[in-house]
Amino acid sequence: MLSQQTDTEVYAALKEGNSQALAVLYDRYGEVVYRLCLRMLTNAQEAEDLTQEVFLNLWRNPTYNPHRGSFLAFFSTLTRSRAIDRHRRSQAQWRMQERWGRNQTSEDRRDLMDKLALNEMSDRVRQAIAELPEKQKTVLEMAYFDGLSQSEISAGLQIPLGSVKTHKRNALLKLRKILNNLVEE
Repeated sequence: MLSQQTDTEVYAALKEGNSQALAVLYDRYGEVVYRLCLRMLTNAQEAEDLTQEVFLNLWRNPTYNPHRGSFLAFFSTLTRSRAIDRHRRSQAQWRMQERWGRNQTSEDRRDLMDKLALNEMSDRVRQAIAELPEKQKTVLEMAYFDGLSQSEISAGLQIPLGSVKTHKRNALLKLRKILNNLVEE
């Protein structure tokens, strides 16, 4: 029975397309993810939506690597990252709505254009990050999106500190190469 198997065995079933495996993982970790969402977003509806998003993302794009840590650590990192992204988006939307509510001056329009250009660049950077190998991407996300130190990343991923530094450096070099045209524009 799937519910009596280890997380790694359940995850293997999920990767094979077994939707029951997703239900088992939700039963095991759904409440933890929801509570973290609620603590970060302070809105029950938003927390429910984000919890659903986290598990749907796992179903559509199973990226967990059992050699990098526990499911609890994986879900905590993924949830925290998504909650921060959601919070930033809502703050940006709120500021934009507030700005549009006032009379627009040419300076306001220029600021808006700058923000739109920045959003476009942010999207391109996210796409470039998605092209990185999984270990490099994880280290970068933990360092820059989660704000963790290299020592914390080493402990969280259970890999040597030197490997964290190497992954981070290689990721930044690869991003520089991928995004070279963005800087020249």
